[in-house]
Amino acid sequence: MAEKAEKPEKTPLTKERLLQATQIFRYVLPFKWPFILGMLSLAIGSLLFLAIMYIPGELLNVLSGDTSSNITVNQLFLVVLAFLGFQSFLSFWRVKLFAIVSEKSMALLRSDLYTRLIGLPIQFFEQRRVGELTSRLTNDIAQVQNVVSITLAEFIRQIIVLIGGIGIIVFTMPRLALTMLLTFPVVVIGAMFFGRYIRKLMKARQDKLAETNVVVEETMQSIQTVKAYTNEWFEVSRYSEKLQEAVQIALKAAGMRGLFAAFIIFVMFGALFFIMWRAALMVQSGVLESGDLVHFVVYTGTIGASIAGLGSFYAEIVSSIGATERIFDILEETPEIEAVAASSTEAAFHFKGAITYQNIQFSYPTRPDIEVLKGIDLHIAPGTKVALVGSSGSGKTTMVALLQRFYDYSEGQITIDGKDIREYPLTAYRRNLAIVPQEVLLFGGTIGENIRYGKPNANDEELIEAAKQANAWDFISSFPEGLDTIVGERGVKLSGGQRQRVAIARAILKDPAILLLDEATSSLDAESERVVQEALNNLMEGRTSIIIAHRLSTIREVDCIYVIDNGRIVEQGTHDELSQREDGIYNNLAKLQFELSE
Repeated sequence: MAEKAEKPEKTPLTKERLLQATQIFRYVLPFKWPFILGMLSLAIGSLLFLAIMYIPGELLNVLSGDTSSNITVNQLFLVVLAFLGFQSFLSFWRVKLFAIVSEKSMALLRSDLYTRLIGLPIQFFEQRRVGELTSRLTNDIAQVQNVVSITLAEFIRQIIVLIGGIGIIVFTMPRLALTMLLTFPVVVIGAMFFGRYIRKLMKARQDKLAETNVVVEETMQSIQTVKAYTNEWFEVSRYSEKLQEAVQIALKAAGMRGLFAAFIIFVMFGALFFIMWRAALMVQSGVLESGDLVHFVVYTGTIGASIAGLGSFYAEIVSSIGATERIFDILEETPEIEAVAASSTEAAFHFKGAITYQNIQFSYPTRPDIEVLKGIDLHIAPGTKVALVGSSGSGKTTMVALLQRFYDYSEGQITIDGKDIREYPLTAYRRNLAIVPQEVLLFGGTIGENIRYGKPNANDEELIEAAKQANAWDFISSFPEGLDTIVGERGVKLSGGQRQRVAIARAILKDPAILLLDEATSSLDAESERVVQEALNNLMEGRTSIIIAHRLSTIREVDCIYVIDNGRIVEQGTHDELSQREDGIYNNLAKLQFELSE
């Protein structure tokens, strides 16, 4: 079940956080010319807007004869039309150019983030939930994209309008400008206060939505268990609880936005009408022309709207900084491998398959106080079959995980063909290993796609041959679509035995030097086990094979059996040899299993 997420840290907007957030622009850099042209369109369009706002006051001056220029009303109208046409043209290209930049740069970011995720070590995924990582790829990047495509442009536009409007008023009406500049700082300070608080609430809402994603991922991944226990109501309740927490935070944020809007309306418009009152008195006294009063009112309103917009856009930009931090936290993780194609940098090689464990001691990074392996020593000759037997938690799966280099052992050494496994290039190393797990989770595509996962460039003839060796071709060919049959989410449309044989075909296609079998037949019925065991025998032929087994009847013919108990090898030998030890662990397990099966 989903654990309660930690409360989001209420970290202030510091210089370091701002610098980290600007790293997002390295994804914009490949599209710098559309970005620059978009910014140029934005700047010219904003200045044109200020010019258009000057027209109403000038029109009044022309009508009242309070202007020294010879411009007519018709000429003013033509100027407005020309300005509006040019600004419309600029607005179209600004939106289009920023869309090009945001879509392509965020696609690049998504690709890099997914590539980094897929290359991270197993420990990273053990410490995080799938829903949380999905949220980074969806919600956080969507939030950043919204800022890049819309909010940032609007924020800069409002700054240009604000500075330009203040500049026009200061140069044309300095006395009124002084009154205005003494009033508006109150609004700016209020906007900053509300914006900061709203940002914290929106960050908390994002984290709560990430928790709901965790619940959805867990439920969908375990849907059979949910339905088997008729716990649909429980999952709905769990999801609704997390959703309501997100709603409550969102409503609180909405309340703050409402207070902010009320503050803006009362304080800003109160200040605006106060300034207009002062301007009206100046018109009455003849100090100010009526058209200039209209200029002042229009620009003051424009400035006020810009300040109000800046507060909202600022809150969105700062809240996206949190999303940017979470994205770069993942991007800055050190990958264990680079997700590159098979034909790339690492030279391919093929193991003979001699495996040696020398005094291996290991504790999981998440449980450093518990020693799982306590001095494992064993040698496996090339092409031989060995089995690991022992109770759950004895260390069998851990030994295989270390061989796959999912973890790094603290002491000792594991060698293959006489060379420490850590000295091999990781990608080329793992291409020499294949695993058939106890619980096969297939991808949701076709049977052919799942088999081809063992060798992505394989043709259909190779797929069919692998399926025949895995005793899978009979049931595959019985389907109307054959290899193109959709297996469903995690392979749910196939039986357990069918899934196992698809996994075996995939391993056969990979042609590994070393084969790892993790309880590959323990969950199957007798008939399915017989067919799968035949396929496994075909697969193990000529390969070094390590079998993790609880069902001892499947390992009678292996070359050596190692009995693991509490992280140590306590017995080793063939089935016949170990069965002759009256007080041995293996003998007791064998007696118990074979008696129960009679």
